[in-house]
Amino acid sequence: MHIESRIPQPDHDHTARRSRRPAVRSVLAAAGAAIALLASGTAAAAPMPLHAQAPGCMTPGDAQPNGKQWPAPPGMTVDPNAGYDATLETNCGTITIALDAAHAPQTVNSFSFLSGEKFFDHTRCHRLTTEGIFVLQCGDPTGTGRGGPGYQFGDENLAGATYPAGTVAMANAGPNTDGSQFFLVYADSQLPPRYTPFGRITGGLDVLQNIAAGGTKDGSGDGAPATDIVLDSVATARR
Repeated sequence: MHIESRIPQPDHDHTARRSRRPAVRSVLAAAGAAIALLASGTAAAAPMPLHAQAPGCMTPGDAQPNGKQWPAPPGMTVDPNAGYDATLETNCGTITIALDAAHAPQTVNSFSFLSGEKFFDHTRCHRLTTEGIFVLQCGDPTGTGRGGPGYQFGDENLAGATYPAGTVAMANAGPNTDGSQFFLVYADSQLPPRYTPFGRITGGLDVLQNIAAGGTKDGSGDGAPATDIVLDSVATARR
């Protein structure tokens, strides 16, 4: 399944990338303007040479996702009344996330399932946005922004949703098209309430900010991170 995820975007025109990431599609001409996170099915562009890794980031090996696919979302196994944490081990450091099963049970259930299947392990974070919104997008095993787990599920927790620094939310290709791509907000971002918030970073925000400081490969405000950032492993556990 090839889908493009949407989130608000910087103040310059970009061809919409179809991918399950916070794809930047619309123009942020004023405060509160929307940015689109998109996932696409077009052929991937030739990779650009990487800049130097950000300080403290190790050069990763080749990304080796397992490429599993499923025809439908997993059955519910998380307890909405319980607390869950996710740990993202990356080549740039560890990021810990408190997951919000109470308000986004289906999303946390999917994330927990995929992490248990090692779906996220050895995958690249494929998109960095440094203007207008400030996010790192991950969760696509193809590293192109067009991959997913083979299934989609509905949005949650959108009423009054905001995206301050530390928010973890789902990228999508429109209403109720959530899959595996998610984004990590490293600075307060003005986004419309269209992207399911399902967690809050409790450790490692500095890791994200360090990656963001390195900018994108092509120097634009929305593109592949200059720092080659790979999720070595992702684990979810009940508190």
